[in-house]
Amino acid sequence: MMAKKILITGASGLVGTELKKHLISKNYLVNTLSRKKGNDTNSFVWDVYKGTIDADCLNGVDAIIHLAGEPVADKKWTDERKQQIIDSRVKSTELLSETIKAQPDHQIKSFISASAVGFYGDCGDEILTEESPKGYGFLADCCKLWENAVDQGKKLSLRVVKLRTGIVLSTDGGALPQLDKPVKLFAGSALGTGKQWTPWIHIDDMVEMYVDAIENLKMEGAYNACAPFPVTNTTLTKAIAKTLHRPFWPIKVPKKALELLLGERVDAVLMSNNTSAQKILNAGFKFKFTHLDDALKDLYK
Repeated sequence: MMAKKILITGASGLVGTELKKHLISKNYLVNTLSRKKGNDTNSFVWDVYKGTIDADCLNGVDAIIHLAGEPVADKKWTDERKQQIIDSRVKSTELLSETIKAQPDHQIKSFISASAVGFYGDCGDEILTEESPKGYGFLADCCKLWENAVDQGKKLSLRVVKLRTGIVLSTDGGALPQLDKPVKLFAGSALGTGKQWTPWIHIDDMVEMYVDAIENLKMEGAYNACAPFPVTNTTLTKAIAKTLHRPFWPIKVPKKALELLLGERVDAVLMSNNTSAQKILNAGFKFKFTHLDDALKDLYK
């Protein structure tokens, strides 16, 4: 068997870094596509905003894992920033599609892309399946445009998989270090009402799900990339406090205070997504961490 070659975009991000290591350990060949040239020969460069790309990145590639996109919550949501968040996802996807189309002898079979549970908007306690409609608000609109661009891959006869991700739990970055900071400072408490559902997934399961998406050719369309038991913000914060042996205070951080701090980004923090993992389970995916306490114990060990 020839080793499969995978192209990863956004390979320097939280998931991309772990995924690259994991794929190489499983004897995959990995090309990366980023803004800056890396040290190895398998590193290629593109500029999404200028529409330039080193087309050699596709040579011999069997599947693309598309993780590139500006971080959603790190900067104030000005109109310009919002446009960057959308363009970094949509234009990058379009650029990949155009580059594939221009190479009639390519051997790419699968296009696997990140998406986000933000697709559903704020839905309270409603259980969200992949059939649930797109929600309202900036994040829902952004995810819809992103997924529409990804779906263009079908016109190129590619198998398209979209992983709608919740909070990826890792101590190396992402949301967890933000969430555990107040807890470590003995100031852990719920945000807003604390009742909003927070879909989560352990970094190991997230990486494994991308590998499954490469290897399981029956996987197609959108999947909620979240552990089977989502928790409320209160439960999540309490669990972090318990794992770190810190107090959890019953006082809640009011929405108004968060708005002062975050502006419009408060929507991303207080959004309630009660996601179902049934479809990914039906696809045969085996979670290593289904319960939050086990996931946190493993991460903080």
